[in-house]
Amino acid sequence: MIVVRVMLEYFHPWPNSAGFYLARERGWYREAGLDVRLAQPDPYHGDSLQHLLDGETDFGVFPSNRLLVRRAKGQPLRGIAAINHGGLESIQSLRDFAIERPRDLAGKRLALNPTPRGLAMVRHLVTVDGGDPDAVILVDSGVRELRPEQLAAGAAEASFGGYWAWEGLMDSPVAEERRQVWPVDRIGAPAYHSYLLGTHERLLDQQPELARRFLAVTARGFLAAAAEPLAALPAYERATPYFPTELLARSLLRIAPTWLHQGRWGQQRRELVDPYARWLHEHAVLDDPEVGQNAVLNDYLPDAAQ
Repeated sequence: MIVVRVMLEYFHPWPNSAGFYLARERGWYREAGLDVRLAQPDPYHGDSLQHLLDGETDFGVFPSNRLLVRRAKGQPLRGIAAINHGGLESIQSLRDFAIERPRDLAGKRLALNPTPRGLAMVRHLVTVDGGDPDAVILVDSGVRELRPEQLAAGAAEASFGGYWAWEGLMDSPVAEERRQVWPVDRIGAPAYHSYLLGTHERLLDQQPELARRFLAVTARGFLAAAAEPLAALPAYERATPYFPTELLARSLLRIAPTWLHQGRWGQQRRELVDPYARWLHEHAVLDDPEVGQNAVLNDYLPDAAQ
């Protein structure tokens, strides 16, 4: 049995990783001779990409923009499968603040983690809607996503970054009819893979068959979870018992369609990767606008699972 370490993308397990959990729960990894260990990154030591670079995991899940930035710096990391085929972030607000579209953020306080990419996305969303991005009042909320009750208490009038399939579904003392959640895909964001699965080039060079075997089973898990999202619920009730079952179920049903494109799992699409890299370059996030061309490989995906 080969031990395979997989580092997920967030501070805690959440339903975007259902394919891994379902494949493990049903014993499919073990049938393939793989003992898969799922873990979360230690933020003190960086994200999953940093853990890959440091040799502390075999595979990792990460935002596509972070991979592109690291590839532009020459780091030997590659995306080998797409997890999501769209953006997961959203702008959240309350109807109380009369914000009906991105351009209405002018003159309002918007809470976000002010990363270069986050700032660029907010400016883009406001600009393409005909608004003045310089008039948006930015509030640094760090890595914490503001809750609706915090907005109601006066922390800001809106927030950017929380996921429409996770934070946007969480219960709140603020009545549902007061809350607004706008997925960035619906308000002018460029197309992109929100998350990719990847590894260090060293593993691809030294253990290519391991990569293929791992991806074959992972594809099976995500295809099964996409076909029946609630099948992954028992695994999550064990992995994340601190979240309500109802939230996990709602999130699974909402996130599942993002895993497939035309019924296929894993394909990293040039029409998403390359234009997104150029967009990041145009907004001074990325040094090399063509880095997307060598950042991802689809060579290890299983034809049979497609």
